[in-house]
Amino acid sequence: MARVADVVLEKLKRDVSVRRLAEVKGVVFKKSGDDNLLGHCPFHEDKTPSFVVSEKKNLWHCLGACRAGGSVIDFVMKAEGVTFRHAVELLREGVDLSGAVGPRVATVPKLASPVEDGVDDATALGQVVGYYHRTLKDSPEALEYLASRGLRDDAAISHFQLGFSNRTLGLRLPHANREAGARLRGQLQQLGVLRDTGHEAMRGRLVVPLVDEAGVARGLYGRAIGPLKNASNHLYLPGPHQVAFNSAALAGQSTAILCEAVFDALAFWVAGHRNVTAAYGTEGFTAHHVEALRRHGVRDVLIAFDRDDAGDVGAAAVAQQLGALGFDCYRVLFPRGMDANEYALKVQPASKSLAVALRQAAFMGTGLPRRVADFSSLAAVSPAPAEAPPAESEDGAQGEKRVARATAAKTVTVSASADSAPKALDTHAPSPATSQASTTTLRAGSQATS
Repeated sequence: MARVADVVLEKLKRDVSVRRLAEVKGVVFKKSGDDNLLGHCPFHEDKTPSFVVSEKKNLWHCLGACRAGGSVIDFVMKAEGVTFRHAVELLREGVDLSGAVGPRVATVPKLASPVEDGVDDATALGQVVGYYHRTLKDSPEALEYLASRGLRDDAAISHFQLGFSNRTLGLRLPHANREAGARLRGQLQQLGVLRDTGHEAMRGRLVVPLVDEAGVARGLYGRAIGPLKNASNHLYLPGPHQVAFNSAALAGQSTAILCEAVFDALAFWVAGHRNVTAAYGTEGFTAHHVEALRRHGVRDVLIAFDRDDAGDVGAAAVAQQLGALGFDCYRVLFPRGMDANEYALKVQPASKSLAVALRQAAFMGTGLPRRVADFSSLAAVSPAPAEAPPAESEDGAQGEKRVARATAAKTVTVSASADSAPKALDTHAPSPATSQASTTTLRAGSQATS
C-alpha cells in the first residue's frame, strides 16, 4: 500500500480533536488535574470513569478493561472498526462519525463512492481516472516522484489527467456483500481496475489515462513510484491497446515525435514539444499509431526510442514498417544508453536540448528522403516552467553549440549547427546481432521501459 505522508498524519493528529471525537460518541468528560479529562470508556462497560484524554497532547488512554489508547487515528480505527488507511480517509474528509461505537467490521463505508453504480464501462473508467487524478494532488510522495523525473508540471498533470493509486478506491466502494457493491466491483474487475482479490491493480503507481481523441478513457498505464513486491514497474489494463497516446496533438502536424514509452513522451511535452506520441514499448507500435499518423497528414516521423540495443531494434522495425507506407523516418540519437526522459534531465534546459536532438535526427533509410525535411521550426512551444533559463552570456546559437558539446561528451557525435542537414542512417543493413529481430512483426502490449 502507498504510504500516507508523514505531513498528512501529523496534521490530522494535531488538528482533529480527540475530545470532540469522543464526545460525539457519547462520552461526557470532567476535568481531572491540570491537563486531563476523564470520562467513561466508550469501548467497554465502565462503571468507574477510566477514559483519559490529554488535551495538550491530543492523546487518549483507557485505564480500565480495554487498556487501549493512542491518537485520533487509533480512536477512529477502534470506534468504527476500520483499518488504519480507512480511518485516515475518514478524518481527512471530515466525515460525520457520530453514532454507535464498538469494535466491529464496518459493512457500509461512510466515504462516498467515486464510481457510480449502473453506469457504462467508459463512464466508470472515466470516474476512476477522476478519482486517481484528485488523489495525486494530495499525494506528496507521488508528486515528488514526478519532480524527480522532471515532470511535475501543472499543465501536464491537468492536460493528461495524471493520477495516483494509493489503494483507497476500494475503501470507498460499496462492500461486496451488498448487491450494489458486488455489481460495481464486478464491473471494475472486468475493466481490470480491480483484481479478482478486490485489490487495485494500479496500487502504488502513477496512472496515465490512455484516452481517445474525444477525451474518453480507453485504458490506463501505471508506473510504480517505488519498489513493489513481485510486480512489474510498468502495467497496462488487460486487453489490446485501443488508442495512440496523445494522438490529438498530431492534428495539422507534418512531423510527429514517436517515443518508446509514455514517460518519454511526457518529457517532450513538458519541454514544449507537443506533437509527440508514444509506443507501448519497443514492440508496442500498433495499427492505432499508423492510423493516427495517416489521418492527421503526418509525413515525417522522428523516432525517439531509447538509445540501447532493444530501442535500436524497435526503431528499425518501426522505420521499416512506416517507410513501406510512404513515411520518412529519422532516428533521434540520444547518447548511448539514455532515453528521452533521462536526456532531458541531464542536458538542461530540456526545451533547447531536445530541440537540438530533434533537428539532428538521422535519416533511417537508403538513398535520400522522399521529401526535403525542414526541422528548423522544431522549437519548444514554451520553456518548461521548472527549467532554469540559459546563461545570459549565451545567445541562441551559442546555447545550441553548448548542448551539442554536452551531447558529444556522452558518446554521440552531433553537429553543433542546429540547421545541419539530416544524416543518413541505413536501417536496412542492421548489425548481425539485430538483423533478425529488426524484422519482427510488431505487436501491442509490450512492457514500457522508462
